[in-house]
Amino acid sequence: MKRLHKILWLTLLLLGSGAILVEAKPTFTLVLDAGHGGKDPGALGKRGKEKNINLAVALAVGRLVEQNLNDVKVVYTRKSDVFVELSERAAIANRAKADLFVSIHTNALAGTHPKQTAGAETYTLGMHRAADNLAVAKRENSVISLEKDYETRYEGFDPKSAESYIIFEFMQDRNMEKSVKMAQLVQQQFRSAGRPDKGVHQAGFLVLRATSMPSCLIELGYISTGSEETYLTSDRGVTQMADAIYRAIKKYKETQK
Repeated sequence: MKRLHKILWLTLLLLGSGAILVEAKPTFTLVLDAGHGGKDPGALGKRGKEKNINLAVALAVGRLVEQNLNDVKVVYTRKSDVFVELSERAAIANRAKADLFVSIHTNALAGTHPKQTAGAETYTLGMHRAADNLAVAKRENSVISLEKDYETRYEGFDPKSAESYIIFEFMQDRNMEKSVKMAQLVQQQFRSAGRPDKGVHQAGFLVLRATSMPSCLIELGYISTGSEETYLTSDRGVTQMADAIYRAIKKYKETQK
């Protein structure tokens, strides 16, 4: 009997002191999408490849979130150098019932352009609105040509045709306001980190079109510019960019309470 009383007393003491901890379940799901991968290298620099930069930053962002935001579940579309189709990247986010989808990419200019452009920009889904935005969307969407039966899967969408992007004019995106908010926060944090700010834009990205939650696509910088490539492929660059994106995610999540 005394032993039973002792057990009851210890139990009440622990409950009262809060020493018995129940691990809180994540209430917010974040999907991090490292663009390109595997047979799709993305944009190429003199030394680096876009797919590697994207993955390094995405994994670094994920680590920061997992270490500091206990109520956030992180889901990755890829964690290694593998090819994941655009439709599957969106499907991963939809299956996870994500609260936020962040796709990470690296920009480049065509060979005929001056190669001194620098800076980060963030996109949400929408009409291209400008020739430069359309060019970025065409480049990122062109990966579907590596997928089997892409003409059928994407209902005749041609990533090289400007006419194909007219469909985005008619889309009603209920998540647009939240997506724009996240994009603005990303650019705000990039500015704080000293990155040249190329602003928030809209463009017709297929990977954003197929997601059913607030989403944005980040272009970290220009691998076609020598100094940018050096920064993007450095430990310092990866750390700074990942920290900026993490802080944007943290602030965005706080606005959703």
